[in-house]
Amino acid sequence: MTKLNESKVQMQPRKIILFSGHMIDKPGRKPPRFPPEMEPAVVDEIEKILNTWDIGEHDLALCGGACGGDLIFAELCLKRGARLEIRIPFSESEFLDQSVNFAGHQWTKRFYKVKENPNAKLLIMSDDLKSLPENLNPYASNNLWQLERAFSYDSEKVNLLCLWDKKPGDGPGGTEHMYNEVTERGGKVFIIDTTKLLKEEK
Repeated sequence: MTKLNESKVQMQPRKIILFSGHMIDKPGRKPPRFPPEMEPAVVDEIEKILNTWDIGEHDLALCGGACGGDLIFAELCLKRGARLEIRIPFSESEFLDQSVNFAGHQWTKRFYKVKENPNAKLLIMSDDLKSLPENLNPYASNNLWQLERAFSYDSEKVNLLCLWDKKPGDGPGGTEHMYNEVTERGGKVFIIDTTKLLKEEK
């Protein structure tokens, strides 16, 4: 492949894969949503979808970097050679404190390993946007920031994978928000229902 063709591949991904889903449960969360022991089942389900979609080096993956679904998705996409953009709403240190470190040192290490992969790029919303959209919290703004990137390409290329219990989240800007925004824009959505996975674990 010539350098010209390589550049074209980088500019025009074959597919854009968005991910939105639950973090690992904080200790004592009631009711449970993504307990740590459910991780192998989540890995299997995400891998099945990526296999079905034939995700690889010609594709662009977008996600946050939280412990649980985000980082599992990121790891599996990188394993397949896809390009990855990790988009977070706060500075790296603040984000780690809020969304990664509570789940244990192993998740912090996984965050850094993903970040340091040559196919990955970490982007911080405040570095890219001068101000947050009015009346939106940072998590909702981060969803819209990811969507703006994804839908800068043909909407036919956009696929959203949700790891979700199909219930409202703990606050604004969660998976329900991302699901609604993508479906309204004509993107394709697939849901891994964590309620079913929980039942299968019992």
